[in-house]
Amino acid sequence: MTTTTKDKNKKIHQGRNIKRFREMLGMKQDALAFEMGEDWNQQKISLLEQKETIEKEILQRLSEILKIPINAIESFDEESAINIISNTVNNSDTATGNSLYNNYPTFNINPVEKWLEALDENKKLYERLLETEKQLVTSEKEKVALLEKLLEK
Repeated sequence: MTTTTKDKNKKIHQGRNIKRFREMLGMKQDALAFEMGEDWNQQKISLLEQKETIEKEILQRLSEILKIPINAIESFDEESAINIISNTVNNSDTATGNSLYNNYPTFNINPVEKWLEALDENKKLYERLLETEKQLVTSEKEKVALLEKLLEK
């Protein structure tokens, strides 16, 4: 595949790439801001995603948080990725009816299952809370018994 002059001169929009990767990971701007530190908020992330180029230090931090190589943020071009994918489709596959595209995708996200997991986690947290409370009550009873013993003497 040959690269045209247009492709070489095309600027990569790093902010837009941050947004794409963040959204692919299902992360909200607020969550990313929280991970970036106290100086950051949702509005600052929004402004960052509008910038064409981003400072190296910020890219490094984003790379660590999103667990994506800096190179991916600096060089990802959606148009080029689509061209590569479309150029690698074997025409014989589509002619025989074997398509790379799934017209009926299956999503393995079961909201009921996620809800049950959350309930189970809440139950475990509640049980730990009760156990901690029992320990505190026992500790308080021991203190009272000790004080009563000291007062009797």
